[in-house]
Amino acid sequence: MKSKISPVFWSILVMAAALALTLYVAVREKSYFVSINLPSQNIQLAPVTLYFLGVVLLVALVLFFVPLRGLRYVFKILFALMFAWGIGWIILMGFPTLTLLAYSLGIIAGVVWIFWARVWLHDFLLLIALAAAGSLFGYEFSPWTFMIFMLIIAVYDVLAVRFGFMVWMADRMSRSTTLPAFILPKLMKDWRLKLETVQFGELKEKPSEEREYGVLGGGDIGFPLMLSVSVFFQSHLASAVVVGAFALVGLIGAFLIQMFWLKGKPMPALPPIAFMSLVGLLIARQWFS
Repeated sequence: MKSKISPVFWSILVMAAALALTLYVAVREKSYFVSINLPSQNIQLAPVTLYFLGVVLLVALVLFFVPLRGLRYVFKILFALMFAWGIGWIILMGFPTLTLLAYSLGIIAGVVWIFWARVWLHDFLLLIALAAAGSLFGYEFSPWTFMIFMLIIAVYDVLAVRFGFMVWMADRMSRSTTLPAFILPKLMKDWRLKLETVQFGELKEKPSEEREYGVLGGGDIGFPLMLSVSVFFQSHLASAVVVGAFALVGLIGAFLIQMFWLKGKPMPALPPIAFMSLVGLLIARQWFS
């Protein structure tokens, strides 16, 4: 097909689908977490912030010192394990009796991604993995703890993009044929492209109208999912949906800022997403508490 579909449309679809799947799984998880006495919403802000910054520093050092050949193997294994776990967790929470099927499909998904990574497969598995992670780790945070954490990461994103750190990391990871982000082609036929043909460096060198695809960071989807799940476990489903809906408005706002203000230049989507999530959280607490 030669018809073009804007990455904005795909981004909205990805976030909406991820939110729906994540909250479905969270509903299924609720009784399971209670039955195993899993501690809830007890993670503190300072340790998790330091942990996040430590992980960023570690990844940056690995990207700087490890040759691309080595990076390719390291990140492929890590991503394959993450995708396999995501598939297995989603199936187990939806169908607890299908343990063997969950493990089998998870392993198959990871292996297929290693040897047959296509854009559509990468995006699908990343969506599943983020939904699984969001439904699990959102349970461990109180809404306000995670909201403040999200705002801190939004500030980090602004600084990382402003000084080129984020673009450098994304470029290095894409050269290793892995990227923790959604690849959103404009042409339908490009969904079948090999993942290794996508280079982030091309995105920063071309004007926005000439780019053949867009990129949406996994964190821009994953963080709102975790916040929505946190709200769900503390309050109820309606509040979580409100927070998720406002996060989606923030994502749309990020694209509008990029198109009309920054004229297509790279920008972090998390700051407007975090701001609108905060608005959604305040409204949910006022109207649905």
